[in-house]
Amino acid sequence: MPTPIRIGDRVFAPSWILTVLAIALCTAFASLGRWQWERGEARAAQWAEFERRADRILPLGSRSLEEVPRFQRVRVSGRYDSEHQFLLDNRSYAGRPGYEVLTPFELTDARVVLVNRGWVPFTGYRERLPDVSFEPEASLAVTGRVDELPVAGLASGRVAPARDGPWPKLTSFPSIAELSAALGRRIEPRILLLDPDEPHGYVREWRPPGIEPARHWSYAIQWWGLAILVAILWGVMSMKKVSRS
Repeated sequence: MPTPIRIGDRVFAPSWILTVLAIALCTAFASLGRWQWERGEARAAQWAEFERRADRILPLGSRSLEEVPRFQRVRVSGRYDSEHQFLLDNRSYAGRPGYEVLTPFELTDARVVLVNRGWVPFTGYRERLPDVSFEPEASLAVTGRVDELPVAGLASGRVAPARDGPWPKLTSFPSIAELSAALGRRIEPRILLLDPDEPHGYVREWRPPGIEPARHWSYAIQWWGLAILVAILWGVMSMKKVSRS
């Protein structure tokens, strides 16, 4: 046991068990706070990159989407394949359930890019999918941001699209390989988030994935606050009143 310290009519005499437990908790909470703070900094850098990539539009040309920085705005030319579309399930907007619409876009060099045309609301019935059909132009140029497919946090949330059956095909957190297999054509490894002012789109309020940096920093402060609270409780519980004989 640490050496007791007399303070007025009380004595500071923490037990080894209480001290070890307090050190362990303070260390854990401080580490969690640092982890959240670093995540906030990484997220802030990602959000800054998202904003920076909006300033310039690059023509894709013969480059693959893998060769273009993530979030970069690019312009592609070709035509939509509106007869073969995918509906990404489990996508919400303003707290409402719905889908995001992925439409194949055949480039002038015959490559296929998936364009995310935005969010549509859930119809209220699982067996009745929203109508996302449209009559596309024979040839047009569209602009959007280069991005990755959404990734599920849990494996149980992934559902590959069916290889047969009617279109559009419902899917949840698929891979590019699974989408290519369902379409029967090779698809570029990244997708395009259709610009908000482009035609043939739905709700498009694009933002970097994940929560805002400020929330990570808020969580960090909460963890550090818990570490301070544990230290204070350790000090209070270690103070014992001296009995007068």
